[in-house]
Amino acid sequence: MNWVLVLVMYGLLIFGVFMIESAARHLSVSNDILTKYGSPGAYYSSMQKWWILAGSVVYFGAALIDYKWIRWLGIPFYLVSITLMLMAMQQDDNVHRLVIGGFSFQPAQLGISSGIVLIAWLVQDLPKLHRWFAAPFVRIGLIGVLAAVPFFIVMKMGDMGSALVWIPVSIVALLIGGAPFRYMSFMALIGVGLLPLLYFVALPLVSERGPERIDVWLRMLNEEEVDLLGPAYAPHNVSMAVGKAGWKGVGWNSTAPTSLHEKGFIPRDTAHNDYIFAVIAEELGFRGSLLLITAFALLLIQGLFIAFYSRDVAGRLLASLVVALFFAHVFESIGMCVLLMPITGIPLPLVSYSGTFAVICMFLLGLIQSVWIHRHERTSASPG
Repeated sequence: MNWVLVLVMYGLLIFGVFMIESAARHLSVSNDILTKYGSPGAYYSSMQKWWILAGSVVYFGAALIDYKWIRWLGIPFYLVSITLMLMAMQQDDNVHRLVIGGFSFQPAQLGISSGIVLIAWLVQDLPKLHRWFAAPFVRIGLIGVLAAVPFFIVMKMGDMGSALVWIPVSIVALLIGGAPFRYMSFMALIGVGLLPLLYFVALPLVSERGPERIDVWLRMLNEEEVDLLGPAYAPHNVSMAVGKAGWKGVGWNSTAPTSLHEKGFIPRDTAHNDYIFAVIAEELGFRGSLLLITAFALLLIQGLFIAFYSRDVAGRLLASLVVALFFAHVFESIGMCVLLMPITGIPLPLVSYSGTFAVICMFLLGLIQSVWIHRHERTSASPG
């Protein structure tokens, strides 16, 4: 076991339980729940503990099983996730959740994790069938198709945050998968040239709120006039909560009159998931925020360290793509709270209350742990 990875993961999970209790204290719950738990925050933090318990079983299961067997789940896992996302598109739900067996979850996260497993498997093993699959054009096309299908489905759902995560994951897949630099440069130039078309034509067709959020973000960066009671309400108040916190903050679970979270300026319905970093920054100050970012940095560095010692290309891809996924989530979730990014509505891994997403994150970290545990075992894989 890489115990640094284990300890940092559980440290973030425990930290998240405490912060969920504070961030969710204003949510509406039934009288029965209120009588049993005493407060909405205690109820949601208790629920998160159950998700962590389930995730622990998944984590150690994925870690102790050799990832060369888990990768065979790639194709069925990918097809099931695509099917679930298409089903979620038909639901009359603003966040496109599915309810199966009493569990409510967003299948967009399943699409990303299944895509990571499938890309890692196919990039390594397809060249064994025929050398044609090792050609750069084929590898780029393979990664592009596997990423584009869930990307466009999620964009059609209107979930811009989850769709944007595919961009860094795809870039890392191309880099680790062996795409030549000249190909990468050419695709980057084409992408930059297509940005105006994507922003002014494609984005309005797939997302109603996306163009507005980006426009508000650009206006706030340029210090132009925005409607603070309308579209700019959340980015203004969330960034104010972070900016005014100081070194110590107002204190955990604080009811101080200076707390924007206590007054309800941080949107209460999403304070425990999308905007939890704003609550952390306001209550624990700069020192708490710095500790959180340091823990995430250590987690990501451990992931890259494990990728370096992987026994084969599949393990290297698995670890690197999971690191890219976590980095994208952390950067987007924290960045939108400090106006580095437009509001995208994306949870902070291991810290936000996110139910099944916490289990998925632990499963992906379990795959990284499996790469480390089985790094010395022999493999018949060709060296990419």
